[in-house]
Amino acid sequence: MSAQPTGARVRLAELVAMISLGTDLGMGQPMEHVLRQSLIALRLAERVGLDEHERVAVYYVSLLAWVGCHVDAYEQAKWFGDDLALKADTRFVDLNDLPAKVFVAGRIGAGRGLLERARLGVQYVGDGLRPREAIENHWRATNALAESLGLSADVRDGLYQTFERWDGKGVPAEVRGHDIRVAARLVNLADVVEVFHRAGGVDAAVAVARERSGTQFDPMLVELFCAAAPDVLRGLDELTTWPAVIDAEPALEIVLTEPELDGALEAIADFTDLKSPWTIGHSRGVADLAHAAAAAAGMPAYEATLVRRAGLLHDLGRLGVSNAIWDKRGPLTAAELERVRLHPYLTERMLASSAALAPLGAIAVQHHERLDGSGYPGGLSGDALTPAGRMLAAADAYHAMTEARPHRTARPGEEAAAELRAGVRRSLFDGEAVEAVLAAAGHPARHRRDWPAGLTSREVEVLRLLVRGLSNKEIAEQLVISRKTAGSHVEHIYTKLGVSNRAQASLFAMKHGLMTV
Repeated sequence: MSAQPTGARVRLAELVAMISLGTDLGMGQPMEHVLRQSLIALRLAERVGLDEHERVAVYYVSLLAWVGCHVDAYEQAKWFGDDLALKADTRFVDLNDLPAKVFVAGRIGAGRGLLERARLGVQYVGDGLRPREAIENHWRATNALAESLGLSADVRDGLYQTFERWDGKGVPAEVRGHDIRVAARLVNLADVVEVFHRAGGVDAAVAVARERSGTQFDPMLVELFCAAAPDVLRGLDELTTWPAVIDAEPALEIVLTEPELDGALEAIADFTDLKSPWTIGHSRGVADLAHAAAAAAGMPAYEATLVRRAGLLHDLGRLGVSNAIWDKRGPLTAAELERVRLHPYLTERMLASSAALAPLGAIAVQHHERLDGSGYPGGLSGDALTPAGRMLAAADAYHAMTEARPHRTARPGEEAAAELRAGVRRSLFDGEAVEAVLAAAGHPARHRRDWPAGLTSREVEVLRLLVRGLSNKEIAEQLVISRKTAGSHVEHIYTKLGVSNRAQASLFAMKHGLMTV
């Protein structure tokens, strides 16, 4: 295998485990719920005596089982309010026919006034998304992603049956009992007992397993679990789950080639964008724009590749914010804005779990940062923003402006370009990154002026401040750069002009009219 541009070999297990962290966010669960669920399923698989081939299916079915949970989050938020809270609550309900109807009816219009809830209730009877329809959407999307990742038919068949029930009342209700693949039966049980164990310990996990034995769960697996529950659940709270799950991959590790990695990241990008109808195609569009701009700006091919891959993953953290916020047509409240400001951090947090993917997270987290420190999530400024981060921020801002959002129409390209250039003047965006992005987007390039003595545009800015008597510290503050960078610019200016002090530099600036242009 060739070396990966991320600086490390990327294993399929790492990529799928990373996706599972997004699944946690989309289900309203704490991060690593799916990883803990997977360890439970694998421990039970060992006790059942499954061979390596069967344990591979358990491994990947568990990591991907619920990944499609966000594909109809728009509809969930429309009818039920906070889609994350809705999905988190489903783990505590045995969703057979009657309980499912009661559960759904009790949550229509959640968080709204009585009249609005009544109106939505009437509409839902005719137009609402039914639980079976929603589950069908989930497994269809999950199977499509699994296929794009190159996973086997055994894994995809297990994913197809994830929502089946022992009593035959699941979805798509084609099989029951022992006809359900063992991987699906194990994951179904492990998912629920992990939630109850986290909430109430071993006793709660055993109680829910017994309560749903013979209906949702395989009775034999329930008895096996209950008999060994303390051992099966031991150490989950203290365990560093990520390395435990990666190390538990049953077969020889699968390392992705360059084309396989790019294809997988593109599939994940498209899958992420399904979170909202307003963002379909956004991640791939930003990635391609940032990559083209990076290449045009002269970035090495290695760095341009990193920028593109970071662009594909930059919005993973959106899965952790409710569609009641993303799809809101009016202004956001202060609390809602704080949730929005978290999403780049969540992206970085997910990618940081893998040493191979962490470099992408370090770039992706910067896509809403601004040079003057007014961005988020870290309020980074000046040199703290990397060239790759600056390029991604400019590409994301431009592409988002040209897309419609719930609260506004799409802006014409020329208007978006003008807004981005205005952001350069306000020290929000890097000027070179903005021009590279706009050129890549098809806007006429602004011809760079040839300054005397080989000065760059940035050096002319520094020279003007230097001539006015500002210190290196004051120049740095004015231009939102570090003091060290300001000092380097001054040294380069003196060298190019062949002068040694401010007074001589002032004479040069006056002679060449640099203070009036």
